[in-house]
Amino acid sequence: MKYLLICSAAFLTSGLTLFSGFGLGTLLLPVFALFFALEVAIGLTAIVHVLNNLFKLALLGKHADRQVVLAFGLPAVLAAFAGAKALIWLSDLQPLVRYQAFGRELEILPVKLSIGVLMILFALLEAIPAFEKASFDRKYLPLGGILSGFFGGLSGHQGALRSAFLVRCGLSKEAFIASGVVVACLVDFTRLGVYAAKLSSSALDSHAGLLTAATLSAFLGAWVGNRLLHKVTVRTLQWSVAAMLFIVALGLASGII
Repeated sequence: MKYLLICSAAFLTSGLTLFSGFGLGTLLLPVFALFFALEVAIGLTAIVHVLNNLFKLALLGKHADRQVVLAFGLPAVLAAFAGAKALIWLSDLQPLVRYQAFGRELEILPVKLSIGVLMILFALLEAIPAFEKASFDRKYLPLGGILSGFFGGLSGHQGALRSAFLVRCGLSKEAFIASGVVVACLVDFTRLGVYAAKLSSSALDSHAGLLTAATLSAFLGAWVGNRLLHKVTVRTLQWSVAAMLFIVALGLASGII
């Protein structure tokens, strides 16, 4: 049953990325968070995310702009390391509050509270039309790399900020996508290197089959979605997805999940 639920959710959320306006990591993280410890869920999402980006890299990597990748990517890598370390640190902290509700004892953990707040923040950023038009001058690329990399390492939320800083670099569509994919891969490999010890001891050994099935389901969902429709954003659906993200985020922050 667990396999069926996770694989079905991975399939559906991956397909939703094509017309909801949200990235794969943004939608997959809440799904994994329902079944795994939060820091493990972030790591598992990162694995799916980097595999997806490696496929894009093979197709488009040659179009990446080297100057943009260096100016944005190097600070992003350093910041991603710091963000991933912050996640590990948060996951080791003791509960802030314990309370009784729904007939069981619940606890508010610093890591769940932090990630829950970030999920709400980035869901709003990706759902609000005004933010889609936000952009920053090329001279701010290192700052953008630091912000995108840190939050990428901490929670996996890197795409929205990365796009906002790269969009005014005068890149072609191919170079814009390719440069973003290269940076995303660098950030993902960096954070996975930090997550590795916790993942190997808690999730990968016992859930390798489940992770493989979920990854294949996510790829299949993206492929089916791509065959069925063009990539457009449906505003009503986007806000519906955002509402579901808010519910999961509030559940994490309050200790219910």
